[in-house]
Amino acid sequence: MSLYAQYNTEIKKSLQTSLGKKNLNQVPSVDKVIISVGIGSLATRKGVKDFSDIEKNIVKITGQKPALVKSKRSISNFKLREDMPVMYKVTLRRDRAYDFLQKLTTVVLPRVRDFTGLNPKSFDPQHNINIGLPVQSYFPEIMSDDAGATMGIQITVVTHAESKSDAQALLQSL
Repeated sequence: MSLYAQYNTEIKKSLQTSLGKKNLNQVPSVDKVIISVGIGSLATRKGVKDFSDIEKNIVKITGQKPALVKSKRSISNFKLREDMPVMYKVTLRRDRAYDFLQKLTTVVLPRVRDFTGLNPKSFDPQHNINIGLPVQSYFPEIMSDDAGATMGIQITVVTHAESKSDAQALLQSL
């Protein structure tokens, strides 16, 4: 049984009773998971126009082709020009989002060296959690020699939660 099906059948009802929600639709849920990898200084290097290694790694991790995000304006301090590639981004919803979260919590985060848990300060004002990993090689799909340039990965879990405590209870139950 996938985590999405388990959430809808078991976890949602137990969260409703533990959080004291009257309606099942008030229970917090995961709306989407956004995975992004910044290209960074690779875009400003001369002769480097091919970011296919980064794109292939994201496809291996998520099972979905990422979208290339370009800069909207020029910023001279960062040597950034308008329409330069800035990052690759993937949005996972429903089954894929819950499957990715299951892989993240059971396989990836235990592989992080000296991992002590997620920081409660990682929640933003909209009750979403942001997780930053310094390298992509924590994912089992990425071999250390396939990684190429060591690029960090940013994971944002967007929730439908009314408070920070509801979002924390949701993520702990998952």
